[in-house]
Amino acid sequence: MAPIFSNTLYRSSRVILFAFVAIMMIGGIGCKSKKKAGDVTDTAAEKAKMEQEALEREKQRAEEERRRAEEERLAREKAREEAEAPANKLNTYFSAITNASSTTSANQTINEALTLFASPQVPVLIVISEENGQKDYDRPTTIKEYLNYLKDQKKNMNEIGDLQYDSSGRITEVELIKRK
Repeated sequence: MAPIFSNTLYRSSRVILFAFVAIMMIGGIGCKSKKKAGDVTDTAAEKAKMEQEALEREKQRAEEERRRAEEERLAREKAREEAEAPANKLNTYFSAITNASSTTSANQTINEALTLFASPQVPVLIVISEENGQKDYDRPTTIKEYLNYLKDQKKNMNEIGDLQYDSSGRITEVELIKRK
């Protein structure tokens, strides 16, 4: 009985061993396919992540470009306003002098306006015509004489064409253009 039992045991252990090896092989193959499927999934996830990061960088770059363009526009606008500020201020003085209710008021406004200039003797050139870049000027005058002229005439027939400045920002020359 012992040899039969041992023979049966030997056969059953052999069957169990083959079954065990078969399960291991199937499990190993299954793990490799799962690993390969995981690799494909990881690659797709990595690719999607990289595409998302690229989109974010592009959005940031576009936003930065838009912000930079807006800053440049504001800087240009501010520079233009600063360049026009003395001309606007001078136009305001011209209007205040021509619309002054009394001679005393006009004289006060003239004295205020003269603070914008390097001296009361700053030349005022009035362009009466321009052709092919050549300008024809009326008889030159000084800013003090011109402001007094505005006070007497009570009307301003000219508009500011160009202003020249010295290093301290005071006006050294005025070019006016005769309105038509």
